[in-house]
Amino acid sequence: MIWIWYFLFYSALGFLLEVVYTRLTGGTKRDRKCMLFLPLCPVYGVGAVGILLLPRWIAAHPLALILAAGAVATGAEYLLSWFYERAWGVAFWDYSRLPLHIHGRVCLPFALAWGLLSLPLIYWVQPAAQRWGELLPGGVITALGLLFAVDWVLTGQVLRSSHSTQALRWWATAPPAER
Repeated sequence: MIWIWYFLFYSALGFLLEVVYTRLTGGTKRDRKCMLFLPLCPVYGVGAVGILLLPRWIAAHPLALILAAGAVATGAEYLLSWFYERAWGVAFWDYSRLPLHIHGRVCLPFALAWGLLSLPLIYWVQPAAQRWGELLPGGVITALGLLFAVDWVLTGQVLRSSHSTQALRWWATAPPAER
């Protein structure tokens, strides 16, 4: 159950990171949400869980952690990008204008960023996430996991039929250009 918690926690934290990054860089897609209802970006949950599964000796050596975590997170990013494009017909990100990209799905600057972000993830955020997860009753984590699963299925249906991430902005009262 704790791994479901980690996945959901880091998916939510990734959503917040996306919002802050987009606002700081003046991006046009200000919500950066990847789910129909929940404020989650699952690519962050998958990447973080992959990083948490790295051997302990890697976490004990910051340079090894940066390199290994950057590779794991970039691999997760590539696989989820591929999944979103093939299964749902959408792309949530496109790095084709950045240097050293692979099919626009991943690029060296963000691979380095994910590696660097692994340091606070492992050394500061994860100990807190672990403590919080241990305080949550199993039923709460199960309910959150089921809620995610339902949202995942609904998100997939909406995106497969619309082929547009804008379909996830159902709550917007005005067209994106007017907001």
